[in-house]
Amino acid sequence: MKYNDDLPFPAALAAAMAAPFDYADGHGVDFEPFPAFLSVADTTDWFQAWTGNHEIDGSDFHVFGQDGTGGYAAFWSVRPGRPLAEQPVVFLGSEGETGVVARDLGDFLWLLADGCGPLEAVTSYAPGGTAPAPPEFAEIAERFAPDRRRSAGAVIELAAEEFPDFEETVMELCR
Repeated sequence: MKYNDDLPFPAALAAAMAAPFDYADGHGVDFEPFPAFLSVADTTDWFQAWTGNHEIDGSDFHVFGQDGTGGYAAFWSVRPGRPLAEQPVVFLGSEGETGVVARDLGDFLWLLADGCGPLEAVTSYAPGGTAPAPPEFAEIAERFAPDRRRSAGAVIELAAEEFPDFEETVMELCR
């Protein structure tokens, strides 16, 4: 699914992005949700600047939020013909951190419910190492992905197993 400016958030993502994220003085989730996906033009500008490659666009990334330093969380449209909610969620950090943080939206909801955000998933997640998530995240995960319950560690591990070459794929685009 290629990016377009009219693409709405899936209902589950909209619910999660409306819940309160708490940085908790560095012990919580460092995430600032956007009210809508970043535009195609803004995504392309960012992706070209991030990679240093002006021959590519960012149309495979659907950016929906950022951490405090400006790293972006996005759906990565890598599964042809599948809806956005079935695409993996990735993080591309301002300092070059990259990773697939969840195999799809259902797993991403459980990542959040376990008190872990995209930045934490690729840089510092350790079981029990974050502040508890607000209860709204577990309620959202239960409502939209009740059969997908798993810990943040399991979500991260499954994503890494399914997409072991993401970092290499992205780095090959860099100039």
